[in-house]
Amino acid sequence: MADFTQVATRAEIPDGTAKVVELDGKTFAVFNCGGKFYATTNTCPHRGGPLGEGQVAGSHVTCPWHGWEFDVSTGACLTNPTTVIASYPVQVQGDAILVAA
Repeated sequence: MADFTQVATRAEIPDGTAKVVELDGKTFAVFNCGGKFYATTNTCPHRGGPLGEGQVAGSHVTCPWHGWEFDVSTGACLTNPTTVIASYPVQVQGDAILVAA
């Protein structure tokens, strides 16, 4: 069973935004997509862009550097279907958002 660690509160990640967090030496982007929270790696595999700084629309984020688009609920890349980014389990307990690294 994964160990979950609080990385943010609901108020810190408004709907349609992301927050970049560090946990156990890894950098994650935590997304609020219509009240559902998802965590992925913060690094775009194309050229290393910061996904947590990208534009969020629904459950998709667009990398701010070169426009690659990902579904944060699955990690699937919509720009290059052979690419998938790492995603991590998220739990919400009250106002706390927890991620298992």
